[in-house]
Amino acid sequence: MQIFKRIISSKIFLTLAAIVVLLLLLSFDYSKPDPDKIVRGASFSKFHSDELKLDWKKVYLASLDELKVRDFRFSAHWPLTEPADDKYNFKELDFQMNEAKKRNASVILAVGRRLPGWPECHVPEWAKDLPKDKQQEKILEIIEVVVNRYKGYENIKYWQVENEPFLAFFSNMHCGDLDKEFLQKEIALVRKLDPSRKILVTDSGEFGTWANAYQAGDVFGTSQYLYIWNRKFDLTFRYPIGPWFFNMKKNLVKMILGTKPMIAIEVSSEPWLLQPIIEAPMEVLLDRMGIDKFNEMIALVNGSGFDQQYFWGLEWWYWMREHGHPEYWDRAKLLYENK
Repeated sequence: MQIFKRIISSKIFLTLAAIVVLLLLLSFDYSKPDPDKIVRGASFSKFHSDELKLDWKKVYLASLDELKVRDFRFSAHWPLTEPADDKYNFKELDFQMNEAKKRNASVILAVGRRLPGWPECHVPEWAKDLPKDKQQEKILEIIEVVVNRYKGYENIKYWQVENEPFLAFFSNMHCGDLDKEFLQKEIALVRKLDPSRKILVTDSGEFGTWANAYQAGDVFGTSQYLYIWNRKFDLTFRYPIGPWFFNMKKNLVKMILGTKPMIAIEVSSEPWLLQPIIEAPMEVLLDRMGIDKFNEMIALVNGSGFDQQYFWGLEWWYWMREHGHPEYWDRAKLLYENK
């Protein structure tokens, strides 16, 4: 009996040791990109510029002509593109697309209901009380209108369908539960409308399993956050992770599900707050995302081995410059010079 117990204990130990060794091996970056060939882009949103009470055109043009950003993620927020039922507005998005095209800047265009920016799910007032099936019909309609309008632009790189759709617990009060069947319909519609381009599906870097999003699209995108504000303890919390964490997840999904392009679609570089940025004291902003933390995020994404990196916070960098702190904008200039 004692011998059997020792055998079982040995098997358990060897199994655990094998798992630890496997995870250690997976945590290494085996496909480190050439630093000179890394694509560095940024998300830009009129929606977020408006929240900061900025002139969105000035911010956008400054990102093009001062920072020299040449790879963008835009969002076709539903309330902006269809402010009234069947009444479309593309004035702002047309401007963004055309100015990018003039400068040979590529664009990832996100479509759907759940798109970047709080409260995650963006629904125009006229559609909020529609029955679920009717609202979904209207979502498919606006996706079709947007894709048909912009698919002729050669600088469209990918279509992003929804934003972190499998992160169901986050903003559940605004989004409700994920309807996987409907997500598949959205993806199928975009693929039918523009079969020439790949579809990007994204997931949370910290909480997402990645498996569902990885399988749903042609390209997978992850967010990267290190610092959040913990309401319960009233303090800044740093996730206990580093490049090894993202390398491990990358290698694991590739090993199980096969290889496909993987990008860092949302590298956090503005403060995580529970109040509007413009209402927060400057000392709070500098504490939540000091220039040291900005540099830490750059080091994180570089160490994670992603050859496409899209930063989140461009509008805030501009806002900080306008409020006496140009160091973020200046650091971003170097970033987009590949330094």
